[in-house]
Amino acid sequence: MLLIEVFTPKGALSEEEQQALGKRLIDTLMVEDDSHAIEVIEAQRRLTQVLVHEPATWVLGERPAADAAAPPRYLVRVTVPASWRKEMSEYTVRIVSEVLAETERAAGRDPERIRREPHAVVLVDGISEGGVGLYGRAMSSLDLTELVSRPYRDRAAAAGPGAASGPPEPNPPGGKLTDPVCGMSVDLEESTLTLVHQGALYAFCHGLCRRAFADEHGLSLSRQGGSE
Repeated sequence: MLLIEVFTPKGALSEEEQQALGKRLIDTLMVEDDSHAIEVIEAQRRLTQVLVHEPATWVLGERPAADAAAPPRYLVRVTVPASWRKEMSEYTVRIVSEVLAETERAAGRDPERIRREPHAVVLVDGISEGGVGLYGRAMSSLDLTELVSRPYRDRAAAAGPGAASGPPEPNPPGGKLTDPVCGMSVDLEESTLTLVHQGALYAFCHGLCRRAFADEHGLSLSRQGGSE
């Protein structure tokens, strides 16, 4: 994630509730589980910002006219690189809705209205390629992938294959492989993106991870036949 904007009616949430909502969004969207290496998650957290807005005017289109603050409505806009948007949308909408329901529960209101009524709109926006600036320069999707994965890749390279703190050996049993770029566990299926390097098969969760690995090791994607 790069930017999460939450719009709520003026005065609907206290400052403490706004802070708790922002923290809950980051912690839940970037939970420390087995989906990615901890270094990748921490790198993503460092790039993520949450802004809570209180528009001076909030007009609803429904009839008869309703007050947007009773009960509070939500509009959440999550901004990610465009190449990440499609695969992230379903997960992001589900998690953000769960966080908003928990916010309602904590305030003593009915949390199920978030799923029952159109009281929470979640928009996942994609920034066009090169539209993100960091370190004083425009960053491509591949640049961002390199940025967030570099701490994990450096640690894994230093530890070496098979080390307790390093990546698992390629071709483990059980039909699963570990993405060598982000540390995500990938099911080895017919549609899985893969590369062969030094006789070992590697699998990738996303085409950007595959491209980053190929660039780092001087591999030709066209010669290996996979598409992104």
